[in-house]
Amino acid sequence: MMSLFARRFGLIVALCVLALSSRATPRAEHVFIISLDGGKPAAIEQSKMPALERLVAEGAHTWTATTIFPSTTLPAHTSMLTGVGPEKHQVLWNWWAPAKGAVRVPTVFSEAKAAGFSTAMFVGKQKFRQLLRTNSVDEFNYNRAVEGEVIKSDNGDTKVRREGTVLADQVARDAAAYIVQHKPSLCFIHFADPDVAGHKFGWGSPEQLEAFAKSDGALDVILKAISEARITDETVVIVSADHGGHGKGHGTKSLEDMQIPWIAWGKGVKKGFTITAPVTTCDTTATALWLLNVPCPDSLDGRPVTSAFE
Repeated sequence: MMSLFARRFGLIVALCVLALSSRATPRAEHVFIISLDGGKPAAIEQSKMPALERLVAEGAHTWTATTIFPSTTLPAHTSMLTGVGPEKHQVLWNWWAPAKGAVRVPTVFSEAKAAGFSTAMFVGKQKFRQLLRTNSVDEFNYNRAVEGEVIKSDNGDTKVRREGTVLADQVARDAAAYIVQHKPSLCFIHFADPDVAGHKFGWGSPEQLEAFAKSDGALDVILKAISEARITDETVVIVSADHGGHGKGHGTKSLEDMQIPWIAWGKGVKKGFTITAPVTTCDTTATALWLLNVPCPDSLDGRPVTSAFE
């Protein structure tokens, strides 16, 4: 006679199999969202970025997507990774504020995780911890052992702040090692270098163009890791930015601050396609969930950029 333990174990296995079989087949098994912090399209187009140029040539793109106001790093990334505007997510500050707790609306990670997908974040700024809802991210990497300190202020700020930052080459190395070993379903990777250089030397300065070039090298490391993991054929990469910039700052409603790139490459993406439909940063979450075949919450402000796909 089958023991009670054996019957219970068999039931658990059956439920797990049922849960896996009931999950809709993803349009892409792996989605990578890569953010070029401070990625003003006009500056990107002046920079030497062969890896990004390859993604544009082989994928779909627009240089006229828009971010949210305030066009600052944490609020804008929160909209990118929740799919809703600031009036809903209420993350209006731009620094690591542990006392405020995690963002109170669902994120692309919490929705994907609830659907059974693995998730990861590799970031160059500690304030991304504000997006860590409970049990939503399997791997969060901000490599404090190698962080440097940046002094900055956004447009409209009267206070100059010191902010810990990990540069793109280290973020890429950490992410690449994880990708090869764990092959995450959803992975966000953040390169801070262009923003760091923009605040110090100015948007479009030679130093910032070099920072874009270094970020492109980091992007190439990620693409090679995806290839080494043998998941290229089932992957979509989305490259975008949180904001642009002018002078040595950002944060205004000016086109220079609000305009961002949006590039998709990989499985099912139209090749050499220019996206003409309007794209906002909130569309990034909607597109990632659509690719994973996870239902988008009704509260989302963004919509999947379906015109970029076959």
